[in-house]
Amino acid sequence: MPGTVQSIERAAAVLRLLAAAPDGLGVADLGNALGLAKTTVHGILRTLHQVGFVEQDHSGAHYHLSDAFGRLGESYLDPNELRSRAINWADSLASRSGEVVRVGRLVEGKVVVVHHVFRPDDSDQDLDVGTTLPPHATALGKAVLAYDASGASRPRKLEAFTTRTITDPARLAEELAAVRARGWASEFEEYTVELASIAAPIRGLGGLVVGAVGLAGRVERICDSRLRHRPDLVTMVRATAEAIARDLRAEA
Repeated sequence: MPGTVQSIERAAAVLRLLAAAPDGLGVADLGNALGLAKTTVHGILRTLHQVGFVEQDHSGAHYHLSDAFGRLGESYLDPNELRSRAINWADSLASRSGEVVRVGRLVEGKVVVVHHVFRPDDSDQDLDVGTTLPPHATALGKAVLAYDASGASRPRKLEAFTTRTITDPARLAEELAAVRARGWASEFEEYTVELASIAAPIRGLGGLVVGAVGLAGRVERICDSRLRHRPDLVTMVRATAEAIARDLRAEA
């Protein structure tokens, strides 16, 4: 069977992002969300504009969907599909790392856990599927929030859960920029004291981030003696995110 056409996947991802941004998005916003160069995004937008799918505002700085094309909606991936593609990989990550593993997606400004794998020991644990997490205070949340081009999912009030929680919008913006630069997110006692976490974004067709996978555990297990997140765990999480993404793209 022939493969998919990458340029069409990317154009579809651009349209989906614009559908979720009533005020429009700029070239840089779209590039950051999809991990694409500005020249690539500009070429896609120019083509979509020529065929009548997108329009520019009066300043020319932002693009939005044309009335003729209509709104595409805020999400294109069923959460059950994300969960079904993530199950085997998330289970493997929990087994190899020895930690709790969660898969989540952004819904109305919260991270909803769609899959949860218990830490592989005999301790009492509660199932988190269906629960919500604050995106600004968890690695799982930051991993998806960093690629929300419209900013619509960013919390208006950054609630403090511990003394380490990021509550300054400017500092959060810097943190999310760092997530995009390195490709993974971290958290250190920002949501729960003595716990740390690592997460990586899951990209669907066209590079659109549709969720994230991450692990969490006690600081002494997630971090090294200098309180830095362990590189081997970061590698595991990133590899798991990419494996889930490959399965999603293969079945699309």
